[in-house]
This record gives sequence, C-alpha cells and structure tokens, in this order.
Amino acid sequence: MPKILIVEDDEKLRNEIAVFLNNNGYKACFIDIFKDVENEILKINPDLVLLDISLPNADGQYILKNLRKKSNVPVIIITSRANELDELISINYGADHYVTKPFNIQILLAKINTLLKRSNFQTLQDKIDAKDFVINISNSKVIKEGKEIELTKNELRILKFLCENRNKIVSREEIMNYLWESENFIDDNTLTVNIARLRSKLEELNLKKLIETKRGQGYILKCGGEDEVY
Repeated sequence: MPKILIVEDDEKLRNEIAVFLNNNGYKACFIDIFKDVENEILKINPDLVLLDISLPNADGQYILKNLRKKSNVPVIIITSRANELDELISINYGADHYVTKPFNIQILLAKINTLLKRSNFQTLQDKIDAKDFVINISNSKVIKEGKEIELTKNELRILKFLCENRNKIVSREEIMNYLWESENFIDDNTLTVNIARLRSKLEELNLKKLIETKRGQGYILKCGGEDEVY
C-alpha cells in the first residue's frame, strides 16, 4: 500500500485528505510539527509527498529545494498561493505538480495515481547505458569513465527523454509535456534554464555538444549505439 505523507498545517484539510486517501487504497500519514521537516520526510520515506509551501516557521519551497538534493520522491505542492511566480519557483525546485486551494480532491487523486505509476516505472529502469555515458536513474547521476555528476529531477527526466529519442529531433512542447503532463504546468523559460544547466553539467564529463539545438524545431541528442536498460 503506497504511503502518502501530508505536510499541511490546516488540521481540517489535512484530516480530510488523509481520510480520502485511506479510503482509496493509500496509507496516509502526516507531519504536524514543522521543525526539521526535510529530515522528517526522509525518515518517514514516503512514496509521495503532499507539501504546503506556507507552513508555520517553515518555507515549503526551501524544504523542497533541499529535499531534492537527497531524494527524488514525487512531490505535489498544495497551496493557497495562486500566482505564477510561486508556481515557477516550485517547479524549478523539483515539484511534480502545483495545485492551488481550493482543489477538486478527485483531480488530486488522479495526479497522485499518475505520478506513482510513473515513479514505479522509473524504478524498474534503474540504469540506461547510452554507450557514450550511463544514466543511473536510482541516484540521478550520469557516469562516464568513472567520473559522475548529479542531476536535478527535471534534468534527469530531460536527459532520459532525449536518450529514449536519441538521434531524433524532439520539440520543446514534447519535452514539456513529458515533464509535466499538462499544459497548465508548461513554462518555456523553465525548460530553457534546465537545458542550459544540463548542457553545462554534461560538459564536466567532456560530453560537449551532446544536445544540439535545431532552430524552430527543438533538440536532438547525438550519441552512438542503442540504449541498454538494466
């Protein structure tokens, strides 16, 4: 039974979500003391986190940013902050979805189901050998000739998607849909920033010009051989 951790200071909402999840095949748990939240999340080791970003004496976005340095657990932001800046910051810090209050709990359940299916599928594919380098999905690292670099969650997904479509042009829209699965979560600038950071990190492994920009079309990843997934 997948474990969902609710990090929400509104006791009434927290209990409503917990009861709903427990009635729909999940095991809900929660944090109600908001000190050292990041380490509490790691200690509980949930399958997915519902995280409010307006917590007493704590900043949920800061928690998310630090959590992403240690864990790829799926995170859905649930918040009353209905503005594009907070949404963009949260997505850049590694949130999988950004849901504003009040929300339809059935839609929230659908997002949870989708994220957990994707997370379970990725767990099955632990490593991808792209010949020129290896992607270790379990720890978000790229390895070449014994040297390794760590990627953020979005950087990992972008590289994985490009590997799956290697030597083929993929549009920016295809990448963004793969990342966020909904037009509501697409942000063109966010993709540009992630691509630039990914290129910079790959250059540290001497993987220069691996990702080429095709003006007006998208991106293409060029490397030899066929992927081996294991």
